[in-house]
Amino acid sequence: MGLPIEGVEVRIAPDGEILCRGPNVMRGYFKKPEATAEAIDREGWFHTGDIGVLDKDGFLTITDRKKDILVTSGGKNIAPQPIENTIKTNKYFAEVVMIGNNRNFPAALVVPNFESLEKWAKEKGLAAGSRDDLLRKPEVVAFYQELVNDLTPGLAQFEKIKKITLIAHEFTLEAGELTPTLKVKRRVVEGKYKDVIDRMYQGAA
Repeated sequence: MGLPIEGVEVRIAPDGEILCRGPNVMRGYFKKPEATAEAIDREGWFHTGDIGVLDKDGFLTITDRKKDILVTSGGKNIAPQPIENTIKTNKYFAEVVMIGNNRNFPAALVVPNFESLEKWAKEKGLAAGSRDDLLRKPEVVAFYQELVNDLTPGLAQFEKIKKITLIAHEFTLEAGELTPTLKVKRRVVEGKYKDVIDRMYQGAA
């Protein structure tokens, strides 16, 4: 969060994208008029590719990347990162990847924090031979769905995560699931777990 630098205009487009205009903005791409037209509109606004909000005092907060925005089959736009980050503040979560693009409701792939989960399971008397066995237990799935609901009470109905699937393996850089800065590569994970994701939506109206 911060104020735009002096001399730079910032506004939010109807779809939530941050637009800026000023002497700091490039004139265009060298010998690439089509790319220039895509990035800078006729009024001189540079389309940053970031999603954000401007508060009443002029402070700008970047909330997501436009390419990561989920658009449901009903046309609702959802910025997943703030929701995912809120959930990951809880000790039982290692990773959360929201799904929902061209789907009729949001779902999520969840990698538990196994140290916290296994301690909880032991206290509940839920012995398991492996992580996969543990994650298949209805009590564990219900526990995580309840946590997700409790951690996101202020979401609009169309933003609420209706289903989750627990994943036993943490995402890694070596598997191509993380960037060098250890951010989840959303499209890679969605492709790798396509069958799992499709099963969450089977029979959905």
